[in-house]
Formats: sequence, C-alpha cells, structure tokens
Amino acid sequence: MDIEQKQAEHIEFFVKQASALKGSALTSVIVEATSHPSLFAFSEILSVPSVLELEGTENSVYLDLLRLFAHGTWSDYKSIAGRLPQLVSAQALKLKQLTVLTLADTSKVLPYDQLMQELDVTNVRELEDFLINECMYVGIVRGKLDQLKRCFEVQFAAGRDLRPGQLGNMLQTLTDWLTTSDNLLVSIQEKIKWADTMSESDRKHRKEVEERVDEVKKSLSLKKLQTVSRPTLTSEGMRRSTLNLVE
Repeated sequence: MDIEQKQAEHIEFFVKQASALKGSALTSVIVEATSHPSLFAFSEILSVPSVLELEGTENSVYLDLLRLFAHGTWSDYKSIAGRLPQLVSAQALKLKQLTVLTLADTSKVLPYDQLMQELDVTNVRELEDFLINECMYVGIVRGKLDQLKRCFEVQFAAGRDLRPGQLGNMLQTLTDWLTTSDNLLVSIQEKIKWADTMSESDRKHRKEVEERVDEVKKSLSLKKLQTVSRPTLTSEGMRRSTLNLVE
C-alpha cells in the first residue's frame, strides 16, 4: 500500500472522529492525529466545523497545534513553544519529518549544515540515521546522501498541506506552465508543417531527377541502337566502290 492510500485512510478516520466530537473532547483526537506515525496531512481535519469552533475557546491552543502540523516546521514550533501544549516524543519526531518535507519542497539539494540546524541535530551520523530511518524508510522522501559534498539530494518528497494563500500562487504557476506548453505545441506543429513541406518538395525534386535520368537513358539506348543497325563496308566492298569510281 503506497503512502497516498495510507494518507487517505488515516485522514478519513480522524475526520470522522473529529466530526463526532466537540470542545475539549477534540483535544485527544488532535494529539493522536499529530502523533500518528503515518499521517502527514492535516488540512481536512482542520476544516471540520467542530475543530474550527475551538477558536477563541480555552482549547484554542490545540487548534493552533494542528495548524502548526499542517503548515509549520520545527523552527516555527521553537519560536512559539511557550504558547502551545508540550509535544510528546512522537509529535516532535513528526514535526521534524514535516520540516524535511518543507525544505525538500524549496530545494532539491539540502546541505547537511542547514538540515542539522533546522532539525536540532548535532552531528552528521545522527542526521543521516534520521534521514534514512525516519524519512526514506517511511517513504516520505527518496534521495541520495552525499557524504563527500555533505548534502542530501532529493529525488522525491511527499507534499504537505497547502498554506493559506499558496493555492493562488500554485494556480498561477500552473497557468503559466499551461501557456508555455501551448506555445511550445504551436511551435512544434509549425515545425512539423515545415518539415512536411520540405519533404514534399524533396519528393518532387527526386521525381524530376529520376524522370530526367530515364530520358537520358532512353536517348543513349536509341543512339546505341542506331549505331549498331547502320550497314558497314567490308574491305572488299570498299575496294569495289573505289574501282567503280575510277571507271
């Protein structure tokens, strides 16, 4: 079962749970969701009406916690940790995994120094173990660890929830890409038409040359035939012709 299918099943489960609860009863669902080892998307849970109703209540910090896991990073958490519930170890691990996804979305070559700083990792061995065991083995990223260049080369990274305002930018990017693709298609079609025109011209030229060659061959054959069929005088005939002229 691939990671996308797992995500869909876990999301559906937690959305159903959240939809059936209200108020303080939702806090345990949010903690469970943000601790789940195979769940990395939270926007659907965030959109559940009962979850949104936590805004402005004594449990609003759990709504903020869910928003952090949907869009934030480990660095973001450290900057507001005093205003959020304390993370359990599974949540801390999850948030660091999500941080790798965010970094991989911005660059396909991640320097070890940047990763160690963002993840609060103190040495290369610990970092590589984390990337292998907690990221690549889990299936959220694929890539190559380059110890010589001290970087992680990203080949694939699972997507995170869209941040507020990000959808508009993504739509604009897709629109620009579509326009570029349309222009490229028109250019290709024009080149195909030009190639077809040149091909037809070449065929006509080849036919004309072949016809001329055939004409030359026929002409040469006719001349050769005329030469062969023309009567020739033998030595005796030439002698008699000469005597007749003398007489």
